[in-house]
Amino acid sequence: MSDDTDAPRPKRRIQDLGRRTVLRGAAFGAAAPLLASPAHATASDTATTRRASLAGSPSFRWLGTSGWRIDVEERTVLFDPYITRFKTGLFDGNFKPGTKLRSDPELVRERIGRPEIVLVSHSHWDHIADVPYIAKTTGARIVGTETTFHLLVAFGVDPGQISVVKGGEVLDFDGITVEVVSSLHSRNKRHTYFAPGTLNAPPPTAPRIISDLPEGDTLAYQVTTGSAGPSAFLMGASDFSERAVQGLSPDLAMIAVPSSASTSRYVPRLLRALGQPGVVVPVHWDNFEEPLSETPRRDPAMDLDAFVALVHQETPMSRIVVPDYHTTYGGDMRPKPRPVPKNGDHRLP
Repeated sequence: MSDDTDAPRPKRRIQDLGRRTVLRGAAFGAAAPLLASPAHATASDTATTRRASLAGSPSFRWLGTSGWRIDVEERTVLFDPYITRFKTGLFDGNFKPGTKLRSDPELVRERIGRPEIVLVSHSHWDHIADVPYIAKTTGARIVGTETTFHLLVAFGVDPGQISVVKGGEVLDFDGITVEVVSSLHSRNKRHTYFAPGTLNAPPPTAPRIISDLPEGDTLAYQVTTGSAGPSAFLMGASDFSERAVQGLSPDLAMIAVPSSASTSRYVPRLLRALGQPGVVVPVHWDNFEEPLSETPRRDPAMDLDAFVALVHQETPMSRIVVPDYHTTYGGDMRPKPRPVPKNGDHRLP
């Protein structure tokens, strides 16, 4: 959640062969929903088909806050999908920790497609509130901390559907590689944050209000789709373990904007540890209580302009993309053209 509640090396990434050449490639068409495998196909056949289907470039859609939808061919990965975005008073100066949790099925269905994997960074409401509904209605594999596991079980999610991770795991989902990265939650000016704590068992009753959801440790993820990539580093909060991210060298880095200077030299340390990514995408700078149907409105605690200037100063050869809610981006984080409607109707969809 929002928390007020050296000289750059020469870039080589864009010229590299293999998956990094995707950043120079043409954008791929919009991905289709996940389709069921034919009844006669074996598990091995399905895995082979899935791997073979990852030759195209992925598409990225920002779900606001730190959330992303990644589509490649017929497969979908979600990260921190918080879509309902209900009011808590956080952005009005009257924050209410007792705000009731809710999830709007219609809004969620409009945005998620048919996800196969859902990655959760931590368990605050603006990262996990819609995950129980998504898990129970799509059957997606949920990946998160032990605290996330216990909370989702309390919400009625099948325990067998949840993969508990700690950081350091490298998971192969039939050609979609997920590297789990031990991380840290951001802190406010007082070096504290909302609802710390972890769970080692499900709570006796399902959480009802936002303060029922402790942070439960924080993870980051690096997702690579197929052998051609690109790799995308995904953060859910604006702090990190420098040793944990060292050497990841992602093509795209979705970096959370900090609300304070509590973390020493956050931007330069992170960019250098990541190997100065070719594309930097600031996230978690928006007012996440405004609907996704609107234009993103900035969180007044976040200085997005200063963040962008600092990234440019530290790694001037990185391209900076400030995302919006309505654009589908290609694997190079350039906007994809909208499909032309059939029957000569050229109105925008």
